[in-house]
Amino acid sequence: MSLWSRRKFFLTSLAGAAGATNLFAEAGVNGKGSGLRVPGKGIAAATGKRPVMISSANGVHALQKGMDILQSGGDTLEAAVAAVTVVENDPNDDSVGYGGLPNEEGEVELDASVMHGPSRRAGSVASVRRIANVAQLAKSVMERTNHTMIVGDGARRFAVAEGFEEKNLLTEHSRKIWLAWKAATSFNWRPGIDSPEWNGKAATRGKSPLDSDEFHERLRDICGNDNALMARALEVIKDPPTGTINCLAVNEKGEISGTTTTSGLSWKIPGRVGDSPIIGAGLYVDGDVGGAGSTGKGEENIKISGGHTIVEMMRKGMPPRDACLEALHRVARNYNNDKKKLGTFHIYFYALNKDGLHGSASLWRNGYEPNNRAKYAVHDGGEGRLEECAAYFDEVGGGQ
Repeated sequence: MSLWSRRKFFLTSLAGAAGATNLFAEAGVNGKGSGLRVPGKGIAAATGKRPVMISSANGVHALQKGMDILQSGGDTLEAAVAAVTVVENDPNDDSVGYGGLPNEEGEVELDASVMHGPSRRAGSVASVRRIANVAQLAKSVMERTNHTMIVGDGARRFAVAEGFEEKNLLTEHSRKIWLAWKAATSFNWRPGIDSPEWNGKAATRGKSPLDSDEFHERLRDICGNDNALMARALEVIKDPPTGTINCLAVNEKGEISGTTTTSGLSWKIPGRVGDSPIIGAGLYVDGDVGGAGSTGKGEENIKISGGHTIVEMMRKGMPPRDACLEALHRVARNYNNDKKKLGTFHIYFYALNKDGLHGSASLWRNGYEPNNRAKYAVHDGGEGRLEECAAYFDEVGGGQ
């Protein structure tokens, strides 16, 4: 490449990075009253430190497992997978793995992907039943086959051949919540007129079944008057979770890897696959640049290839947090920034570059609970902690 060509390439790349930053000013989304959190304002930028791990907020207590591996000189992908495996095995976390909330037929179906920055390899599985640790399974696909993705019963059979344990992933906790969802959405799962439990009341047209005395009686029966369980059931019936954990890790040498694992959208049509196992959407890692991932409504992320988009923005010099905001800008643009439509879902992005700089952004100010600020988990050598996400719209949304 000639000196002039190199100079032209550098100037073009620099202009591209500046242009990407200015995208937020387009289409009026950065005007007064827009509620947009402008990159570079309002939240202090993160400082780089290695080794460091980040994840969605539900991984905060599991990051120590991965950090132990990094601090002992272990591989970055091994560290990321070890962290999410803790959450996959936790029956009290109904967003991933064992105890995940099921599809509409009561079957837990799991998805996961991994990417290994040093070797530039990847593996993925989708619609997997009866195998809890699908992040490890995706890693096995990467390491032990010449494929990138295996799905459905083929993935289950591959797991069994590789020595993974088959088990019923539907815990009693999740089963009761699923039954409550069925009772709220289907007359077939409520006592009929020939039952002594029938109270003679019919659902009113246009009225939510969740407001009926009949449903609340059934809910108490299903949950055994467990107030915490009833509250959780109502929460996930009203706003079906898109439970996921994304985890990214970089070591002292700047090697980076990541994984995303999920039980997917609660009550989904069997076989539905979101963004988590899609390389370039729910996860993307480039060892020369960094990695990114997502949680939330996967369908929206797939349409913008969010993981890849964020890494390419970082390649052009954009800080991780601002790259996440750019991905959200593209999501919002697909709906012409219509907050009524965008308010029906939530989505988060997470990013970590090879220098240890990290950031996260959420579509709305709130987390999945309306009164809580959206946060993500960070561990850079002390202990896992939560940090605030930047917010694309500085107001409450996401189906709340």
